[in-house]
Amino acid sequence: QVQLVESGGGSVQSGGSLRLSCAVSGATSSMYCVGWFRQAPGKEHELVSAVSSDGSTYYADSVRGRFTISRANAKNTLYLQMNSLKPEDTAMYYCAADFGGSYCRTSVYHFPHWGQGTQVTVSS
Repeated sequence: QVQLVESGGGSVQSGGSLRLSCAVSGATSSMYCVGWFRQAPGKEHELVSAVSSDGSTYYADSVRGRFTISRANAKNTLYLQMNSLKPEDTAMYYCAADFGGSYCRTSVYHFPHWGQGTQVTVSS
């Protein structure tokens, strides 16, 4: 079965950086969409960034230019480099995956596999 495990969260000051990692195991398909969601208190899940096996990437407007998604396929690992962090980036960050196609759809309901989450807190 597919398992996703996030790591790398923590507390930083505004303007700082963090690098999140997601280790994926149990996947057998060569087609995928993998990405990062976040959920702040009282808010819905928001797709922050995603990358698909066809090479396409997606970034939410709120993070474009500050965050970078990347993957190391040989290690089945997904990364999210977060720079110039702002207090509004504070949230629980989740790694999620869909292995049913080679492109991404942005709805939370299109991602059947989820990690447990890692907390990111940015202080002002």
